[in-house]
Amino acid sequence: MDVSFAPSPDDMLTWIASDPGFMQRASHALVAGPGTWLVDPVDHPRVRERLAVMPPVAGVVQLLDRHGRDCAAMAADLGVPLVVTPRQEVPGAPFRVMVVRDSRGWHESALWWDDRRALVVAEAVGTAPYFRSRPGQVIGPHPMMRVSPPRVLAGSGAQHVLMGHGHPVHRDDAGAMVDDAVAGARGSTPRWLLSLVTGSVRRHDRRSPIVTR
Repeated sequence: MDVSFAPSPDDMLTWIASDPGFMQRASHALVAGPGTWLVDPVDHPRVRERLAVMPPVAGVVQLLDRHGRDCAAMAADLGVPLVVTPRQEVPGAPFRVMVVRDSRGWHESALWWDDRRALVVAEAVGTAPYFRSRPGQVIGPHPMMRVSPPRVLAGSGAQHVLMGHGHPVHRDDAGAMVDDAVAGARGSTPRWLLSLVTGSVRRHDRRSPIVTR
């Protein structure tokens, strides 16, 4: 397995695991104050090289119960706390915790970093092709959240949206894209199903990859 690094601001490192390719598993390192916070990390030697020149890791946050990934192993190796699907504020971190879903079989939290207008989401929305219903759409809801959209994520006004699947979005209208994904989740389901059959979103991505600004 290899990783690729997404274009991002200096204080927001995102890397995407190559395996399995269609899932576009994304992990993040957020530099906040004197420390770096890892979110849903997948470990790799190239990641360790990047972390070596960043502020010391202060903690690891696992935002989704299914996103075990390398969270526990990295926290133990680095000697830092591991926080799993937090319901309250993460000690020492500048993030506000948002409970996205708390039900049997699905426990997910998100982080709001007010100083940077950044929303960090594990699974509820994503930019990987299987989240999106049409060519040109950037952020879409998780397939299993189309019936019950994650409305807690709407209205953030985020300028940075970092997700557990797909490339992050760093642009002034990133929050509006989340709002659109949530508002249109149910109505766009037939088009989403058609896109899975036709592969229209994947073909569009090959011609016009997601661009951030």
